[in-house]
Amino acid sequence: MEKETQKVFISEADQYLFSQGTHYDIYKKLGAHFSVEKGKQGVYFGVWAPNAVQVHVIGSFNGWNEEAHPMEKLGPVGIWGLFIPNVGEGTMYKFLITAQDGRKLYKADPFANYAELRPGTASIITDLSGFDWQDSKWLSQRDEKDWNREPMAIYECHVGSFMKHPDGTPEGFYNYRQFADRLVEYLKEMKFTHVELMGIAEHPFDGSWGYQVTGYYAPTSRYGTPKDFMYLVNKLHKAGIGVILDWVPAHFATDAHGLGEFDGQCIFEHPDPRLGEHPDWGTKIFNYGKLEVKNFLIANVLFWLREFHVDGIRVDAVASMLYLDYGKQDGQWVPNQYGGHENLEAIEFFKHMNSVVRGTYPGFLTVAEESTAWPNVTGDIGGDSLGFAFKWNMGWMHDFCEYMKLDPLYRKGNHYALTFAMTYNESEKYILPLSHDEVVHLKCSMVKKMPGYTVDKYANLRVGYTYYFGHCGKKLLFMGQEFGQEREWSEARELDWYLLEEDNNKGMKAYVGELLKLYNKYPAFYEIDDSWAGFEWMNADDAENSVYSFVRKSSTGRNNLLFVLNMTPVKREGYTVGVPKKKKYKLLLNSDEERFGGWGNKIPSEIPAVKEPCHFHDYSITFDLPPYGAAVFVF
Repeated sequence: MEKETQKVFISEADQYLFSQGTHYDIYKKLGAHFSVEKGKQGVYFGVWAPNAVQVHVIGSFNGWNEEAHPMEKLGPVGIWGLFIPNVGEGTMYKFLITAQDGRKLYKADPFANYAELRPGTASIITDLSGFDWQDSKWLSQRDEKDWNREPMAIYECHVGSFMKHPDGTPEGFYNYRQFADRLVEYLKEMKFTHVELMGIAEHPFDGSWGYQVTGYYAPTSRYGTPKDFMYLVNKLHKAGIGVILDWVPAHFATDAHGLGEFDGQCIFEHPDPRLGEHPDWGTKIFNYGKLEVKNFLIANVLFWLREFHVDGIRVDAVASMLYLDYGKQDGQWVPNQYGGHENLEAIEFFKHMNSVVRGTYPGFLTVAEESTAWPNVTGDIGGDSLGFAFKWNMGWMHDFCEYMKLDPLYRKGNHYALTFAMTYNESEKYILPLSHDEVVHLKCSMVKKMPGYTVDKYANLRVGYTYYFGHCGKKLLFMGQEFGQEREWSEARELDWYLLEEDNNKGMKAYVGELLKLYNKYPAFYEIDDSWAGFEWMNADDAENSVYSFVRKSSTGRNNLLFVLNMTPVKREGYTVGVPKKKKYKLLLNSDEERFGGWGNKIPSEIPAVKEPCHFHDYSITFDLPPYGAAVFVF
């Protein structure tokens, strides 16, 4: 009888597809995976190192012996493989790469799923299978949703500094599981719909916040094991909360154990430093024209989606990828083939990534942090757009923060700052970000940006947040800003939770909670975010009083919302607002209530419209508008 053929772990087909940039399961082949060969259990190691003279696997299983386990080069693509029997879970390892110039490079596995806790840099063998997922209901519902028509209020969160463990350790990190228990309860109470987690992919330096990555396929070991991270995602999903990860394909860390000059030559980064280095950031830039590199990155998105059930990625620093001259002086960059500064390879990469990921998983969110006026960032797959589901509206964020910092005396001269974003709102699908970037590096926390005495600052922020929730676009708020965190954020300490003993902060948390409750309850807040069908100015031009009034509309025409916002400390007695219909306008929210930290000025619970023209509308309502007051009515 003919002997049964031994199954090849990495086949010629695997190598070919990887070389073509279309092996979207390549993470199941490269890296370290449990396998059985000739009846023996062990681990198959695979690594892409096309320019290496030789590659060895070294680790705790062989005493880090540099000669014990040479790998075999499997073909012209440059993948090396080796099966080693009797290697168990938890074993540390690296690839020892002998470069063509004789250098010995000790590299962590680019496809490792677990890493040694920094400052250690070894990879660790782990098994991702066998977790008891209980989120099938969430996943099936997610893929049926049109997120443009759904509420989306995202809580941006850094695991290591949300809350510190009282165990006395220097870092005070909560394990992913312990963090899950605290976070889920809080997000459910506040009614956020999603959490965006910073710094999950493995990174060596805490102060980079996870934006200089060395392990794209590994949840950071700072907070536990990969299955601990699965527990976090699973628990969030069971609570009805989506999970978005920060994803950093724009650049990577230059640490010696990382991707830089991986096999002695530049295989992940572009070899020309004008194309392969960020001078400002001290990082390497991926070579987006290289098929294997594109495969590495696109498969990475699918890895987080499939293996960890994440619901979306927020792609960091997209502008730095789209423009060849981003952050560079003359002579530091190379024009494209047409003489322009657009990175044609990065454009193709984004289109490819979004077509594969969103084309296969339409409920998965890809969000671009893109800070310029680049056209068609969001849109349908296969068209002129880059294909993202959403784009951060950085212009809105800048205008909002600059306006809110102004002394009220000068706001009348900058009235357009809060109306301008609606002029281009239809051009993209937007998320309005008040992110970590706005509350670091001497920019002040949100409440400290506000002018006036302490009580004025909180009143300012309440009316500002009302404008924020009323404006078209999905919402993203960085942790701590919902209760008026006063210090700037630092990754080294927890949020100032003790502030919740103060009336102003208790009031702010209660107010943002009320905004979130209303946001989720009334479709007019979120249902039509991307067209004028969902928004109408009642008066965009009352600069003299610094008052804004507008209506958000639902698709059914029922339960529309009227917002009236006073951006000054002057009470507007007998203020008249034009309204679209002869209806009774029922008060939903008054930011000046004492329970929110306000002065307690009253607004009637119901105001019938009268046929008195105002602001080019046939009907109007009149009431006393409190200082720094926000009033929201339903009609």
